[in-house]
Amino acid sequence: MLSTSIMIDVAANYRKILAQIGEAAARSGRSPGEIRILAASKSQSIDLIRGAIEAGVRYIGENYVQEARDKKKHICEPVEWHMIGHLQRNKAKPAVECFDLIQTLDNLDLALELEKEARKRAKTVRAFIEVNLAREEAKSGIHKEEVKHLLEEVGKLSRLSVEGLMAVPPFKENPEEVRPYFRELREMQSKLKQFKIPNVDLKELSMGMTHDYVVAVEEGATMVRIGTALFGPRKER
Repeated sequence: MLSTSIMIDVAANYRKILAQIGEAAARSGRSPGEIRILAASKSQSIDLIRGAIEAGVRYIGENYVQEARDKKKHICEPVEWHMIGHLQRNKAKPAVECFDLIQTLDNLDLALELEKEARKRAKTVRAFIEVNLAREEAKSGIHKEEVKHLLEEVGKLSRLSVEGLMAVPPFKENPEEVRPYFRELREMQSKLKQFKIPNVDLKELSMGMTHDYVVAVEEGATMVRIGTALFGPRKER
């Protein structure tokens, strides 16, 4: 059973996030309905995730394949599961089986492996391209100068559909300092759309997390990945 206190806390947090998204959307002349909340549920309990789903969350993001597989055994609600952590080639098979969308595609070798697994199952793998905007060595993601080439190569794969771009900009205490990165990703999206690459429809921008999602919405995010603001501080295992 889900405790009432957990339900109320997560639901209240969700309403607060929705309100802030609504205000940010209004400031930038957008409809709040354009922006979706993805619950970043790494290390969070089944009860908390269920509380988020009951509050209205329809997108769940996990960093690890095995953790997602374990959680899906207990959660039967009709939500989309997104891979938001770094994905290695040797995890492509379980990732294709487990996730509805891979947000962290960042190299051709991984794309080819996902294509191979998708063909075996006669399905199409949905993906975002993860872009490392600041070339941070500790982070995954393709460098921005290489995105167009990767999209052109991925566009040749019939079982892979790229639906958007994703980024994790450098952390800054002042979220306003992250705004240029969000703006850059939006401008990149606009430029890349002009090439009309097959199997590539860059309609989504996954950017912004607990610390900076308001700024991300103002700059065009269509999906924000929220963990702490929704669930509270993560309890590491």
